[in-house]
Amino acid sequence: MMICPLCGRSDTALFHEDRARRYSKCPACDLVFVQPEFHLAADEEGRRYDLHENDPADPTYRAFLARLAEPLIPLLPPGAAGLDYGSGPGPALATMMREAGFRMSLYDPIYAPDEGALARRYDFVTCTETAEHFRDPAAEWRRVAGLLRPVGLLAVMTRMTDGVGDFASWHYMRDATHICFSSRATLRWIAGALGLDLSFPNDDVALFSR
Repeated sequence: MMICPLCGRSDTALFHEDRARRYSKCPACDLVFVQPEFHLAADEEGRRYDLHENDPADPTYRAFLARLAEPLIPLLPPGAAGLDYGSGPGPALATMMREAGFRMSLYDPIYAPDEGALARRYDFVTCTETAEHFRDPAAEWRRVAGLLRPVGLLAVMTRMTDGVGDFASWHYMRDATHICFSSRATLRWIAGALGLDLSFPNDDVALFSR
């Protein structure tokens, strides 16, 4: 048995095993997670990220990120200050939000390791295609929620396990840097634990608010 890295339950069960990794599932928060001995070393993980093509000028990538930006923007006051948490090698979402009139800061442990950005509070925080990389999801979710002002929005984009009929053939789990897989039930558990409200504007976006 593996301790759940999100809620701490010790009665998780083996969920899936293949030639590359083993995955456990928590009965309490519904998180599916890669067992720690199968996590990539930090340097190898960084090399995998360097292969990502996140060009802020790529219209296809911008359309993908618009799945989060479009439901988020109408909820924000003019000129709101935001943080793109896990901004990656090409901070396209921050570029899009600046174009929409918002002030943006960046944080990424590899590409924008600005600890000063984590010392401030924001009207909103975006976290796109990042939560599935969390090695310590309990600590990471507390951190991102703690970056919000007393009234704020946390917008998260991640593929969810809801409706995945065959986990073994799901493309999302085949990325070696993806180690945590949430369902809507997982995100509702997180919202409850952090005292946040939650809505789902589409299949892979969650909006947390306080």
